[in-house]
Amino acid sequence: MSDHKTHFGFSTVDENEKAGKVAEVFHSVAKNYDIMNDVMSGGLHRVWKHFTINTARLKKGDKVLDIAGGTGDLSRGWAKRVGKEGEVWLTDINSSMLTVGRDRLLNEGLILPVSLADAEKLPFPDNYFNLVSVAFGLRNMTHKDAALKEMHRVLKPGGTLLVLEFSKVYKPLEGVYDLYSFKLLPVMGKLIAKDADSYQYLAESIRMHPDQETLKQMMLDAGFDSVDYHNMSAGIVALHKGVKF
Repeated sequence: MSDHKTHFGFSTVDENEKAGKVAEVFHSVAKNYDIMNDVMSGGLHRVWKHFTINTARLKKGDKVLDIAGGTGDLSRGWAKRVGKEGEVWLTDINSSMLTVGRDRLLNEGLILPVSLADAEKLPFPDNYFNLVSVAFGLRNMTHKDAALKEMHRVLKPGGTLLVLEFSKVYKPLEGVYDLYSFKLLPVMGKLIAKDADSYQYLAESIRMHPDQETLKQMMLDAGFDSVDYHNMSAGIVALHKGVKF
């Protein structure tokens, strides 16, 4: 047992227990993750990811690291952007998610390097990537500050970090959004994925994630020189962009 506590959804657990509990959730949801994402977001997760891919400043031959890349949606987009001369790494800490993503990309004829990687201890050299992305993964990390510092470390000077994550919805919508998240979402998780508990955790983890301004400050504290963010769908998600000078 450690003396340090952290959040697992709305529960408080020992820090050294969180990674295992998160792993159980994603081993459980991996096979149904894309279907549930479509149902949960009304297909909007595809729009949010499309926007993220198209706003990145990338050129042919660039190197990209997709952290917590899961089922490979961003990696696919990055591979198209950087071309065959580029380098895109699909990484995830969860072997089930990584396998689903790798197999799907292989089925599409896209062969990318993959790595089972912990964002808090990235197995890549300093100043290597032009772009690092993490979509809907940061909130599941135990030490977000350490992960952000690692993302900063592996970026080249002039490189960019893109964090696409659920955020704080505009105040007038909070009541409706809470009803959806905590009443409907677990029911859909039970019906579609036979797994209400995992989707309860996912809904709770969204609420416990730092809001837009807090995450911006965390990125600045991690060493990024310029950070801004763009709200989408009334703040349900936000895309944070940090630049390393």
